[in-house]
Amino acid sequence: MPATDILLFLTGLAFLIGGAELLVRGASKLAENLGISPLIIGLTVVAFGTGSPELAVAARAAIAGQADIAIGNVVGSNIFNTLFILGVSAVVVPLLVHDQLVRLDVPIMVIVSCTLFMLSMDLRIGKLEGALMIAAMFAYTGLLVKLGRKQHARAVAPGRDRAAMLAAAPRSWLAYTLIVLAGLALLVLGANSLVRSATAIAQRLGVSELVIGLTIIAAGTSLPEVATSIVAGLRGERDIAVGNVVGSNVYNILAVLGTASVLAPGGLVVATSVYRFDMPLMVVVAIACLPIFLARGRLSRWEGAIFLLYWTAYMAYLVLRAAEHDALTQFRAVMVYVIPLTIITLIVLVVHALRRRYGIEPVATEETGA
Repeated sequence: MPATDILLFLTGLAFLIGGAELLVRGASKLAENLGISPLIIGLTVVAFGTGSPELAVAARAAIAGQADIAIGNVVGSNIFNTLFILGVSAVVVPLLVHDQLVRLDVPIMVIVSCTLFMLSMDLRIGKLEGALMIAAMFAYTGLLVKLGRKQHARAVAPGRDRAAMLAAAPRSWLAYTLIVLAGLALLVLGANSLVRSATAIAQRLGVSELVIGLTIIAAGTSLPEVATSIVAGLRGERDIAVGNVVGSNVYNILAVLGTASVLAPGGLVVATSVYRFDMPLMVVVAIACLPIFLARGRLSRWEGAIFLLYWTAYMAYLVLRAAEHDALTQFRAVMVYVIPLTIITLIVLVVHALRRRYGIEPVATEETGA
């Protein structure tokens, strides 16, 4: 590996760590100052900010006519976000799941993922479809802002000095906003450095654009989410950690892929292999979040480890597929048995969660000594 690539990698890593620390610190203080929950900040400011590398890469690829990179970047990033980022974050610190995620945001993530799959049935995402996706992104953001305002109104209790709070707010939120912007800038610079060095190495090795988009660029442009979610979990800001991933997945599909479809001449052409395997996998992992979150209200370490195992299996499949390796047939045969077992497990989790929620079976609590 050339010395310049090593330098780019180390510089990018330093920028990512520093940017994540600034972003989480500024975002949590901004939420506290404005009376908005960290979850809303994670779903909007943090998710949109950390998703900016995906937008930049997809827009450039769309204009250049590189549809495989644009689509592979979004699909691969969403799989990476769910399996790898949530998995690593949960292994480091078990993640608590806010009720709003189960009731609203994760279902929306599932709906937009399924919608993308249906829009791709003709192996093309047209300009009109892209424009509708962008409009849906504005609608979703507006809904989150409305929820944030309601939370802000509730936060200003009758006993608090509203005038003093409003007088102090502009000075505080401006400072915290600048910290957030500085963190985002460092995250973007760090991700760009890592992606450029990794992509250059892959291209010299003769790896295809689609595989680069699904792996190196997808993981590289998701590095801001990785750094942010891990740092947020370690700092106790678990709503930001989970909200960042869910919000980024929605943003990637609606805003990033929508923009790329509008900018691409004639829209985006979807590769058959992506439609038959990678996109359905993206939908499945999105759906998998709902029963897990619903059943336990948290993502434990062992569940995070399972997410990481699935991501490793997916990476192994991509490598075998790219190399057209003889082991690909055996690997597919193994996954044929693994996927049904996963579905059965998810069904059991849903049934168990519904029985607990509706009081069909008792819930063990600390008070009962169970």
